[in-house]
Amino acid sequence: MQEEREHMVTWKNIGTIMLVAALLCGCGGNAALTDSTALVENGQLTPVIPGNVSGNVAITGSSTVYPLTLRMARQFRDAGSAANVAVGVVGTGGGFRAFCGGGPVDIVNASREINAEEQAACQASGREPVAFQVGIDALSVVVASNNTFVRSLTFAQLEQIFTGQASRWSEVDPSFPNEPIAVYSPGADSGTFDFFVDEALNGNEEGLLAVPGAVFSEDDEELRRGIVANQYAIGYFGYAYYRTARGKLRAVGVDAGNGPVEPNVSSAVTGEYPLARPLFIYSSAATLREKPAVAAFVSYYLQYVDLQIDDVGYFPVTDTALAESRSALIGVLQ
Repeated sequence: MQEEREHMVTWKNIGTIMLVAALLCGCGGNAALTDSTALVENGQLTPVIPGNVSGNVAITGSSTVYPLTLRMARQFRDAGSAANVAVGVVGTGGGFRAFCGGGPVDIVNASREINAEEQAACQASGREPVAFQVGIDALSVVVASNNTFVRSLTFAQLEQIFTGQASRWSEVDPSFPNEPIAVYSPGADSGTFDFFVDEALNGNEEGLLAVPGAVFSEDDEELRRGIVANQYAIGYFGYAYYRTARGKLRAVGVDAGNGPVEPNVSSAVTGEYPLARPLFIYSSAATLREKPAVAAFVSYYLQYVDLQIDDVGYFPVTDTALAESRSALIGVLQ
């Protein structure tokens, strides 16, 4: 897509950007970062010099945000950082449980906002969560490319399918084949699961979990393989996972009452696509102040994510939203 090409850069360009940033800020490559407050100057984030950053950064949570954060971690390393940035996957809910329970987690990847219960658990453990929106996803409902009959579905039809009210495709639409529906879904720890249940299923989590024969997994690759292999299967996950298998999968248009809309950069960023959603990373104020490597990685992420996000398969946030995330980090570190 043209919009994607406009945001893509090569690794060589990234290196050039970092070199120019170092020259502009007057920073050498020798002074190790030991104080998080050094990342802010005159009320602005200073360009991060990865070569000055070492230490450990532990990240886990959403499988949706995982490929974006992994890309940023690798870029941080390739730009010269000696920091050990470890990125895992346990689902958004699992990430918040580990983080808010006081576990050895510095950053949570999240495909939804933190909920009230998680917020309270974080505060009880002395971790005041701070959210940073890093992208936009168009959660994609998908079928195998050799499925020739499903082109779009209404929210009512999605609810039929994903709560077990319909077990055969002909029960969804008489023109569809009289074949059993194979349902694939992220697991209940996934923020994608939570978002889909809330937005498409009227909150009917129990109905989805009770669908006979449904496959649940926190591994989006497993879901993708299962759907590709069965022309009567249907599932959902983040747009990046759909895009990398676009020749084998087809996105289903979603009709929220104004006609079917397919996921793409335009419909996601404008909010026209009914299942567009924000993507976040979370840390805590104390962690960011006490661990310079964590603060430096978050700052680097917020300064350079737009250069990589389209290539990963998601969409950039508005300038206003990104500025708010950067301001939140500045507010913590000043």
